[in-house]
Amino acid sequence: MGGRRRARPEIPAFPSASHPAPIRITPLRLNYRSILPIYRMSKGMCIKRLMLFLATMLACGACATVATPDRLTTVAAINTISNAVAQGHPALAFEATVTYFRGYQKVLFVQDGDAAIYVSVTTSLDLIPGDRVLVRGELRPSFRPYVVSSDVKVVAHGPLPEPVHATFDEMIRAETDCRLVTVEARVRSADLAKDPNFLRFVTYMRLLVDGENVQATLDNDNEDALKGLLDSEVEITGVASGDFDNKMQQTGVLFHVQSLKDIRVLKRATIDPWSIPVTPMDRIIVGRRMHDATERMRVHGTVTYHEPGQSVVLQDGNRSLRVSTQSASDVQVGDLADAIGFPDVQNGFLTLAQSEVRDDVVKAPVMPALYRWRDLSAGGNDGVSHIFDLVSIEGQVIAEVRQATQDEYVLRGDGHLFSAILRHPGSASRAPLGPMELIPVGSRIQVTGICMLADANPFNGEVPFNILMRSFDDVQILARPPWLNVTHLLYLVAVLLISIVVIGARGWFIEHQTRRRTAALAHIEQRRGSILEDMNNSRPLAEILEQITGLISFKLQGLPCWCELAGGDTIGNRPDKVHDAAWKVVEVPIPSNSGARPGSFFVAMVGRTPAVCEVEAAMASSAGLASLAIETSHLHSDLVHRSEFDQLTDIRNRFSLERKLDLLIGRAQQSAGMFGLIYIDLNEFKQVNDRYGHLAGDIYLQEAAARMKRQLRPGDTLARLGGDEFAVLVPEVRNRAAVVEVATRLEACFAAAFRLGGPIVPGSASIGIALYPEDGTTKDGLLSAADAAMYRAKNVRRRTIALDAESQRSRA
Repeated sequence: MGGRRRARPEIPAFPSASHPAPIRITPLRLNYRSILPIYRMSKGMCIKRLMLFLATMLACGACATVATPDRLTTVAAINTISNAVAQGHPALAFEATVTYFRGYQKVLFVQDGDAAIYVSVTTSLDLIPGDRVLVRGELRPSFRPYVVSSDVKVVAHGPLPEPVHATFDEMIRAETDCRLVTVEARVRSADLAKDPNFLRFVTYMRLLVDGENVQATLDNDNEDALKGLLDSEVEITGVASGDFDNKMQQTGVLFHVQSLKDIRVLKRATIDPWSIPVTPMDRIIVGRRMHDATERMRVHGTVTYHEPGQSVVLQDGNRSLRVSTQSASDVQVGDLADAIGFPDVQNGFLTLAQSEVRDDVVKAPVMPALYRWRDLSAGGNDGVSHIFDLVSIEGQVIAEVRQATQDEYVLRGDGHLFSAILRHPGSASRAPLGPMELIPVGSRIQVTGICMLADANPFNGEVPFNILMRSFDDVQILARPPWLNVTHLLYLVAVLLISIVVIGARGWFIEHQTRRRTAALAHIEQRRGSILEDMNNSRPLAEILEQITGLISFKLQGLPCWCELAGGDTIGNRPDKVHDAAWKVVEVPIPSNSGARPGSFFVAMVGRTPAVCEVEAAMASSAGLASLAIETSHLHSDLVHRSEFDQLTDIRNRFSLERKLDLLIGRAQQSAGMFGLIYIDLNEFKQVNDRYGHLAGDIYLQEAAARMKRQLRPGDTLARLGGDEFAVLVPEVRNRAAVVEVATRLEACFAAAFRLGGPIVPGSASIGIALYPEDGTTKDGLLSAADAAMYRAKNVRRRTIALDAESQRSRA
């Protein structure tokens, strides 16, 4: 079992196998009655006999202390303790191995041999699985006893316990609770979400184990690492625990997985889930399959609530259960009854669904106890949950609301709000609905009913709740409200406020008009300044033009304005019926220094509107602003392209490659990934320049870049480092063979001769490969490794050519 629980103060250490308990001698406590017999002894008794008596008493006390060793020194011994004994919070100390740790949630699972337990821990240690720790703390009751500790020390580090292969039946029966287990499962969902209580990202997974649903939490904040997991068959290792409702009743199985290394993919999904055909929303039921083997259960208790055709609540001592049933049989509140149905979890709470209820016709009414707000809002390990219990609570009426399905009374108790709800009869009842039973607002009342919590999570602290009443007889008025109440005070305050508003209305109206004109001018200048700042920051042109159309519309008191660019794009608020005769459209072109008009601004007017000359004047300055934005955007785009691309070959330059190489190294460090770097040098390029001229050399470089680009995958990056040197980044590879395959294709693309306008010359290249992290973990290290590999290849080629030439001369 896992979750967040409050830590307790440090507990004194208890002995363990590696930390034996010291011998403690308890001093003998003597009082008047114990000394008096000695005092009355014969005066002839010698001092020696008296000292012997005292020494004997001290030895007996020491022996009594040593002869009662602490038993709770192993996990196996702790697991034999019942919740009844754990109520006394016995102290303990034991050694065990860490199998899972999430410090910010105070979650620690430890295991010693086959025995395991959950620890709610408060510590600054960064524990990892395999740490051997000494835990001192105390035992608390829950679904099963758990440990609360703020004193944990690492004594060694070793291997993890061997995980056992578990079945769903073993886990749902809690036979593997808190133990490290391995299961084979199919991934139904894997979502990266932020924990609302700690604002940290964690991965939530739903799995199918033996055909049954299992939830898992994975300590992973990398969304890219989850790609490809859906519908995959995996082997997952983690700590098995239960999922619980607010009453600490098990509602399912929850897996705690420390890292992605604990998930091994056995078989990838044969079909990408995002490639399946789209199904109409009203036909998705065709894909639902439920192989339900749930066993029917029988429960017995007193009926505390009955809503015909909907539900029954049964209570037996401190246990209570909501029974969902469509049966309209006559069941009386206060009678003993039996219910048969199927266990289910609804809204996180354990329930009995598809049930039949039989009244035993034996009266055994439940007497509700009186609780306070904090008593009913607590649950989980920090309190006793009263979900579905018959309870009573006092509160002050704040409001009353009649709804179609229920009457609701909003109450305040202990400084918190809650509602007492009385459900109306269902639609099957033809009886007319009577008037709502009104209670004067401000009255103090006591209500009795079923406690209904808003949240089933047992670790969310105090949880809001409502009281579900059976009839208005469950309301008892304790005190009527005084005349001088909040409502009457509000009436007096309202009268005073109306008087003040009437007196100051005229002056406020005049001042408001003046401020409005001033604010409009200030707003226009502010928006102009914001547009100029966005130009300086190189914001997208479409966003800037959108702001300019909004500025024109603001100047013209909300008239629709839009911009049509020369390329056909329309930006702004263009009315659908702008071509109707009732509309008058004013056009102002955007000026351009290059001669070609980039576009125009349009304003549509209908009815009584400003004069055309006023509209054109308001649009003219904004059109000049748009012209400046367009020219600035074109200049910025050209500069960005020149800074990142080689002007001759139109591929990435060295600066762009090194920046992307830094990004790949950072991403690979986070995901333990691998990628390749290929270094390419064109052989005998200098002879091409010297023999055919630099123009032919440029054509040779352009053709070489085009050939290499055709050999690459969409995600690969080709860049010119300078002169006749090129490089290729190959991301997301599994081994060196994948990079070698790309390099082989690149080398083969030079087999065909190059046509340089007139001359035809052969081509070839020397290629070197570096693999991250095998050949280097830094940018400079990878470049140097690839460069060295390329020069080794070049030297091998030169020696091969020389040997071939020598062989030909020998044959001649």
